Amino acid sequence: MLRLILNILWFIFFGFALGIAYGIAALICFLLIVTIPFGVASLRLAVYAMWPFGRTIESRPGVHVASGIANILWLVLAGWWIAVAHILAGIAQCVTIIGIPFGIANFKLVPAALWPLGREIVTLP
Repeated sequence: MLRLILNILWFIFFGFALGIAYGIAALICFLLIVTIPFGVASLRLAVYAMWPFGRTIESRPGVHVASGIANILWLVLAGWWIAVAHILAGIAQCVTIIGIPFGIANFKLVPAALWPLGREIVTLP
């Protein structure tokens, strides 16, 4: 029940905007054809960013070398500034006691923003 309440509050205040931003990035990646794998990763991040409580991101077994190279490209071009934005937002949210769970959710998005390919969203029991 607490996860549901936190997810609803997150969606209203932060998740909807994050999901739209990641969705727009995904559309741009899909339009550029060559960057379709990055678009898929952006959609995965959009879904996770809209409803993060009760979920986590884990590495998929059997990830190929191409995924690692693409992750390095992502990190250099976009991942580092997305991660910095999540870190700064998380710090700002942790200033208040009420914002601590939301700050932690932002911190959970940092590894996914840095290294999104070869990961999957897993629902916690």
